Amino acid sequence: MPKRPDIKSVLVIGSGPIVIGQACEFDYSGTQACRVLQEEGIRVILVNSNPATIMTDPDFADATYVEPITPEVIESIIIKEKPDAILPTLGGQTALNAAMSLHEMGILKKYNVELIGAKVEAIKKGEDRQLFKQLVIDAGAEVARSVIAHNIDEVLGAVDVLGYPMVVRPSFTMGGLGSGFAYNEADLLRIAGAGLQASPTTEVLLEESILGWKEYELELMRDTADNTVVVCSIENVDPVGVHTGDSITVAPALTLTDREYQNLRDIGIRIIRDVGVDTGGCNIQFAVDPVDGRVIVIEMNPRVSRSSALASKATGFPIAKIAAKLAIGYTLDEIPNDITRVTPASFEPTLDYVVVKVPRFAFEKFPAADPTLTTTMKSVGEAMAIGRNYSQALQKALRSLEKRGSSFHWGEQSKSLAELLEEIKTPTDGRIVAVQQALRLGGTPEQVFESTKIDPWFIDQIVLINEVAVAVQEASELDADTIKLSKEHGFSDAQIAQLRGVSESEIRSIRHALNLRPVFKTVDTCAGEFPALTPYHYSTYEQESEVVASDRRKVVILGSGPNRIGQGVEFDYSCVHASFALSEAGFETIMINCNPETVSTDYDTSDRLYFEPLTLEDVLEVIHAESQSGELVGVVVQLGGQTALGLAKGLKAAGVPILGTSPEAIDLAEERGLFSDILAKAGLRSPANGVAINLSEATEIAERIGYPVLVRPSFVLGGRGMEIVYDSNSLIGYFDRVAQYGLIGPGYPLLVDRFLDDAIEIDIDALYDGHELYVGGVMEHIEEAGIHSGDSSCTLPPITLSAAQIERVRSGTEQIAKGIGVIGLINVQFAIANDVLYVLEANPRASRTVPFVSKALGITLAKAASLVMVGRKITELKDQGHLPKVDGTHIPAGSAISVKEAVLPFKRFATKDGRFVDSLLGPEMRSTGEVMGIDVDFPTAFAKSQAAAGSALPTSGTIFISVADRDKPQVLLPVRRLQQLGYRILATEGTASILERHGIAVESVRKASSPGSEPSIVDLITAGKVDVVVNTPSGSSARKDGYEIRAATTAADKAIFTTIAQLSAAIGSFERVIEGPFEVRSLQEHARDRAEKIG
Repeated sequence: MPKRPDIKSVLVIGSGPIVIGQACEFDYSGTQACRVLQEEGIRVILVNSNPATIMTDPDFADATYVEPITPEVIESIIIKEKPDAILPTLGGQTALNAAMSLHEMGILKKYNVELIGAKVEAIKKGEDRQLFKQLVIDAGAEVARSVIAHNIDEVLGAVDVLGYPMVVRPSFTMGGLGSGFAYNEADLLRIAGAGLQASPTTEVLLEESILGWKEYELELMRDTADNTVVVCSIENVDPVGVHTGDSITVAPALTLTDREYQNLRDIGIRIIRDVGVDTGGCNIQFAVDPVDGRVIVIEMNPRVSRSSALASKATGFPIAKIAAKLAIGYTLDEIPNDITRVTPASFEPTLDYVVVKVPRFAFEKFPAADPTLTTTMKSVGEAMAIGRNYSQALQKALRSLEKRGSSFHWGEQSKSLAELLEEIKTPTDGRIVAVQQALRLGGTPEQVFESTKIDPWFIDQIVLINEVAVAVQEASELDADTIKLSKEHGFSDAQIAQLRGVSESEIRSIRHALNLRPVFKTVDTCAGEFPALTPYHYSTYEQESEVVASDRRKVVILGSGPNRIGQGVEFDYSCVHASFALSEAGFETIMINCNPETVSTDYDTSDRLYFEPLTLEDVLEVIHAESQSGELVGVVVQLGGQTALGLAKGLKAAGVPILGTSPEAIDLAEERGLFSDILAKAGLRSPANGVAINLSEATEIAERIGYPVLVRPSFVLGGRGMEIVYDSNSLIGYFDRVAQYGLIGPGYPLLVDRFLDDAIEIDIDALYDGHELYVGGVMEHIEEAGIHSGDSSCTLPPITLSAAQIERVRSGTEQIAKGIGVIGLINVQFAIANDVLYVLEANPRASRTVPFVSKALGITLAKAASLVMVGRKITELKDQGHLPKVDGTHIPAGSAISVKEAVLPFKRFATKDGRFVDSLLGPEMRSTGEVMGIDVDFPTAFAKSQAAAGSALPTSGTIFISVADRDKPQVLLPVRRLQQLGYRILATEGTASILERHGIAVESVRKASSPGSEPSIVDLITAGKVDVVVNTPSGSSARKDGYEIRAATTAADKAIFTTIAQLSAAIGSFERVIEGPFEVRSLQEHARDRAEKIG
């Protein structure tokens, strides 16, 4: 059936901020959908609160609303834009839940808007546990024995039916939030209590335990003509018990017989038909008992899921793009395959390679969190690798993680075999390496299976890798056959060097002298049956390379690798923009990256895509292959975060041209002594500081410059290891804590700075071409200095800085850019204390605020930066319309104000006893994503940012206040205003007595640590009787109370303020939410307003 003529405009609901369980894979799918719909001539209206993704760029939709994804806001957009249909299946659980709310509130019916991509009935059947269970049974398949509960009494009643251990799964949540295994009543009360709260329908499913079973997934698509295809089968290496997002997974499934696979395929097709998904994709998870082969269906997602991104990248089959086409009426046989251009989309992909995905975790950011992997997802990103066999793909994927100790090694091992066999019984992020070490120390595959329940075939593959290592170690000389054998099993030059006791560069020289280099194969969806027309490559050590020669001028762009806290989708945004801009400028663009979730690894983003680890060895081999034809203009390293920057020196040493700021200039900004000279020449100040490589040096500096001090390791991203230290005992504790991460030592100095209390922090993003500075934007942080810029709310334009102060910031940035020798982007952080401007740090690279600046002011900084790197001048870019004539230094009065707010993952990380980790912010970054609020004034923009971040300000209710002594004078005015607005005020004894003295009506409430029978503040928060919490931390004795209060607030999903600056900023926003619903304006409308004001 061809395209439906009645759909002229579609509202696409995005997935909102990046959170654990719902990361940038949904931006990738949403971006694809927007592009497809525009190509089909349909007007695209988008709502998404996330400024960091390329999806919210004004080019990707006709009307882009960066607004909170709430039913009320979506209703306002429907009234204004009058879409014919809403597409909610490409924005994860956020979009699906929003669509269900619109249906239940009668909004879809009221405005006659159709839901496309999935019908309400299909969503209900897939998401409602009871309906789905019945449907699976009707399809002739089995489900785990289960009970559905809506309260704790029903939960406890299930014990008689199911016994322990028991699985708890809440309905309508994402990434396994609130789920877990209960081994006893205490576990059950804790997990099910959290699960009932996490579920929007207050419903949990309790199931018999299938721990240790094998887990599989099928990714399917179906159209209105009942054509159904299985796009990809995926197998989890970890058995049931670890969330699929946290497990190492492999595609295609490797341990199923053909008969077993066909059985899963038949069940999957029956389920997708019975659920009624007929215009899009779905994902079905199965468990198979390894003892008797019993198959049960775990769950299904009636939408594009996290695994869809992996399946798309693994097969070259663009699931989201095809789902969007099916939603507007096409059938699979009418859609051509982009890669072969001769086969239709109803042709199932066939793989002649193996794909392995490995998750990336961030437990180092939450030292108190329990690192055990469970059914609640905890990973923050993932890396994918492609090889000709499992061992090659696995080793490539492990080195793609860029984490010390993540690859197999053959060095010293302090633990005994017995200790390792005990350790691997618990699934953790390092378990696969511990398995390899146990086998290396003589553990048998049977012992490892008993400890882990990992399928024996996967264990045998690690035995094989260890055997190859022994062969390399014991070879009398390193000949071509030995190196080739190791490379066929994925060994890196660094691993071979460790086995031989020589340097990595020596191995590389021997390998090149033997003319041993990888060849590059193509992902073609059909195992070589038809020629592929899109250059999407992976490396392997075989005979024939499939890289087609080209005579063009080439630019290589290094991506940012797996998502992590501190280096997220913002960097991918800049890489994609560079690819688009350089392609338009006539260059052939070559992307190297290993992250399957992102737009940069889409086969049609760049002219050529290499899905490879971002290590020096792998990148040099791609560059060598591409240097065989055409002209290599250079490599872009300043857009991919610390990952790409870290390769700059090695590439330059190998004779590869680096575009933009040179590696030496990048070092100037990191090297404290050299940077101080630049500041001195420019007459700029920085806080008193010093450099140390051990505890005694650090103590001496701290005592000289005076506490508090800010300590931070050099050459890290996202404030890794950064802390504020108040005394010498705390400094000793700091060194003890970071010792295991190897962040400090010779060549890796610790920077010690005097910490500026009560300073305003400022961020500036700018572009420098060697002659002229072009400011993207000057941002003012809402929290005072000391909170990492990635976690702080910030506003653009600044709301308390004068024009003269902004001019000082601009001129300081220009002198720093000139002194360093920047060609491209620079981000500088300043602080103003007592009207003195201090320079905190400068980064000559793309920063995480580049996309936010671009959305707030309509300045495409990353595109312009990539053109500056290939020699264009800023004056040229202004003349050609790539940059507005007026930069972002001074913004006309009356322009919209944008507020960026961080989204924090504390809800995902609990301590071993099940309490949430502390939600206090500090200089080390902990947020996974961000949202943006934009409106004509600051109070409304700030209120929108809070609503978008999931902690909307209430229009009435109870506010609890407990602040440190130093904050008590500042808290009086905000609290007085809140009381005038009609909020009820609660406070602990100390704060309450001061508020009462100032005539503020307040009710005193007991601290959790004080004795007494009446409910404590923690009890009240847990019972949902407090709507907003204001808690600023004080000395260590009161810290425990503060922690209990903040952990309870996180668990209850309530708004929390941990700084007075943020509370003061929010007062106007409380007034604003009481006034009524928000008005909405698209980015395109804001851009027109700005253009008129600039005139």
